[in-house]
Amino acid sequence: MLIDPRTVRECREELGLSQKEFSRLLGYSHYNRISAIENGKESISKAAVRLLNAYMDGYRPPDWPNASGAVYRR
Repeated sequence: MLIDPRTVRECREELGLSQKEFSRLLGYSHYNRISAIENGKESISKAAVRLLNAYMDGYRPPDWPNASGAVYRR
């Protein structure tokens, strides 16, 4: 499934994540990848789309960052 760049950015912003936090949670090694995806220069991977869908449905892994920059713990 392809997701357009604007949707990726909107999801990240709705989740309240920086590009750095978002890239780590999607398994990318550097936030420049998220910037490139949001600007339409690269495509988001199928695995990252699955994770993004899970995050948008409410899944939060143990290392989820909270708004203060600390790590979210359940």
